[in-house]
Amino acid sequence: MLGKLPTPLPRVMIPAVIAVFILAGSGWSVAQVSPGDTITSANVGKVKDLVSPGVYQMVSAGNVSLKVVPTGKIDWPPPYKDATEKYSAQVSLSPDHRSLAGYTAGLPFPKIDSNDPNAAVKVMWNSQFRPGLSDDYDVRFTNCDIAKGGEVIESIQFGHYAGYSLAGRTEVQPLPTDPDFSQSNRYWLFGLYPVLQPAELRGAALTRFRFADGSKPDESWVWNPGSRRLRQVDETMLRDASGLGWAPDRYLGFNSKLEEFDYKLLGQKQMLGCFHAAHSPQPVCQANDPSCGENWEMRNLYAIEANPRTANGGSKTIVYIDSETWFSPYLDTYNTQGQLDEEDLYLLAYDDRSMPQATVAIYPFKRQFPVAAVSFDAGQGVLTKCYLPGSDTQDSEGWYLNLGTVDKPFFTTRALVTAAH
Repeated sequence: MLGKLPTPLPRVMIPAVIAVFILAGSGWSVAQVSPGDTITSANVGKVKDLVSPGVYQMVSAGNVSLKVVPTGKIDWPPPYKDATEKYSAQVSLSPDHRSLAGYTAGLPFPKIDSNDPNAAVKVMWNSQFRPGLSDDYDVRFTNCDIAKGGEVIESIQFGHYAGYSLAGRTEVQPLPTDPDFSQSNRYWLFGLYPVLQPAELRGAALTRFRFADGSKPDESWVWNPGSRRLRQVDETMLRDASGLGWAPDRYLGFNSKLEEFDYKLLGQKQMLGCFHAAHSPQPVCQANDPSCGENWEMRNLYAIEANPRTANGGSKTIVYIDSETWFSPYLDTYNTQGQLDEEDLYLLAYDDRSMPQATVAIYPFKRQFPVAAVSFDAGQGVLTKCYLPGSDTQDSEGWYLNLGTVDKPFFTTRALVTAAH
C-alpha cells in the first residue's frame, strides 16, 4: 500500500512559499531541524520552509517521512572534474541565451553568479549535463507501483532503464564526443523497455532522442503491444503521466527540452533533500510511507521557475537543483489556476556500488545514483513510486554507470520491436 492521497494545498499557500524562498536568498539560515530528528505528519511544520510545497504536502498526508542526518560531501567523478577544468572556459550561451555554444564535456558553468541575468538558464544547463550520468547507464528490472485511493492498482516492471550520451562523454570511448554526433546532432538517447509485467502491457517500449538544435523537438517512439504497432509520439505525449505510470518529461527530474522554456531564478538557500539514501535497492514500504523514512540532509538548492514559451508547452514548474551534484531532489508543477498539479521527488544514494552484492558494477570512486522516485498526480489522484533498481530485481549489480553496457543500437526502433517479440 502506498498510503492515502495528499490533501491539495490551499491556493494561497503556493505563492506564499515561493515568496519565502525569494526573500530568503543565499544568506538564509535554519535552526528548525537537527540531525536525528524524524519528520512526520505530526511535526511537519518544522520543515515548512525547508522543502518544496509538494514535498510538504506529501509529508502532511503521511506519504513521506524524513530522517534528518548530517550533510555529507559528494565529490564529482574525477574524469568529469578533469573535463570541467579542461573545457568549461570555452562554453557560452547562444546569442538568444537559450542554447549552449562551445560545449564539449564536464559541467558547462561551474561558477554561477546569482546577479547574472542568465543565471537561471545556466543552472538548468548544468543540470542537463550533471556529473552523475555522463556517458551511458543501464539499470535492469526496475518497477513502479501505481496507487489510487491508497491501494495499488497497477505494478509495472521494465527490463531496462537506459541512456547513452553522444556529447559530454568523460569515461568510456569514444571520448569526449561520439563521432555520430556531427551527423545526428543528438545529445542523448534514452530507452525504457520492454515492459515485463503486467501481461497486458508486456512488450511495451519507449525510446527518446534529444537534439542539440534548440529548434528541433525531441523524437520519441513507442511500441504498443495491443495494436502491435510502432508509432512516433509528439512532445505533448511526453508530458502525460498515464500509460507507463510516469510522465517521461519527469524521468529523474526536469526532463523537458530546455530551449522550450523561460527561466527565472527565485533564490538559493538551504533545504532538505535525500542524497545519501540508506537503502539500495529500496524496500517496498509498509503502511503509508512510500519513502520508507529515508535519510534527508540540508543541501544548498537553487529554485528555478520554468515557464513554457508557448501556450501548448505545458505548465509552470518550480525546479529545485542541488548546487553540488546538479541533481534535482524534487520539483513541483502547477496548473493554469496556480494550483499544485503534480509533485515529483527523487531519492539519491552515493557509493562505489548501487547493490551490496555487486561483483561487476563496482567503481574506483563513489558516485551518485538515483534509487527511487515518488510522484503524485493531483489531477488523476494517482500516487506512484518507482524503484531503481527494482525492489525484487533479478540482477545483482543495480546501476551500470559508464561501463559501456549499452550502445546506440540499443535505442533504435528495430531494437524495441525485436525486444517486444
